[in-house]
Amino acid sequence: MTINTEADLQGMQRAGRVVAETLRTLKAAICPGVTPAELDALAGQVFQQHGAKSAPRMTYNAPVNVFISVNDDIVHGLPTQRPLAAGDVVSIDVTPFVDGYIADAAVTVAVPPASPVVMRLIECTEAAFQAGIAAARAGRPVHAIGQAVEHEVNRRGFTVLRELFGHGVGRAIHEEPNVPNYYRPRDRMKLHEGLVIAVEPMVSTGRSHRVRTLRDGWTLSTTDGGLAAHFEHTVMITKGQPLILTA
Repeated sequence: MTINTEADLQGMQRAGRVVAETLRTLKAAICPGVTPAELDALAGQVFQQHGAKSAPRMTYNAPVNVFISVNDDIVHGLPTQRPLAAGDVVSIDVTPFVDGYIADAAVTVAVPPASPVVMRLIECTEAAFQAGIAAARAGRPVHAIGQAVEHEVNRRGFTVLRELFGHGVGRAIHEEPNVPNYYRPRDRMKLHEGLVIAVEPMVSTGRSHRVRTLRDGWTLSTTDGGLAAHFEHTVMITKGQPLILTA
């Protein structure tokens, strides 16, 4: 999607506000004993208040309002009835459909108290996102984002999960272009003003770049048991700092 009109910008911002409110609500509810299924139900309440629908449910028939991934699960985790425990790493991925527009963002939260390595992992993933959007300018190649993300993750001693990409978003969940989280110079497409993309580093404490799909057919996990974190926002490309639509 490319934003060319004020109506499109306002529509994406409305969807982004639903994302932001849902993430705030779920982050505040995370504590030992709460279940991912309860968090998913809470997300459904926020969606209902805003007339939003789950884009993964609409598009892929996903049995969730939002995806919630715990510990070595990276993304697309199905919310379970297992209570969260102190030290768990919880990633929440929120993608509502609001009046014809779709926005997408994710955050990772540690259930307190968390270990130092978990806190460094979460800090690394957010820092990698910030490095990625610092490189995202109109006229620059898409691969500049991945190069910046990978450099930041490597510098901090963690691992980029290379099989999982960011993507265009707006009218559909997954649009062109793919936005790798590592340097891939053959991606020669250039970013242009108004382009809407989801920048989303996914990072592990393990050493493997690979991922595996669990038997539920949805949840993607690390192959070596490494803990995973996910940080994402939907942004609009400009000549300067991208406009974050889901903050």
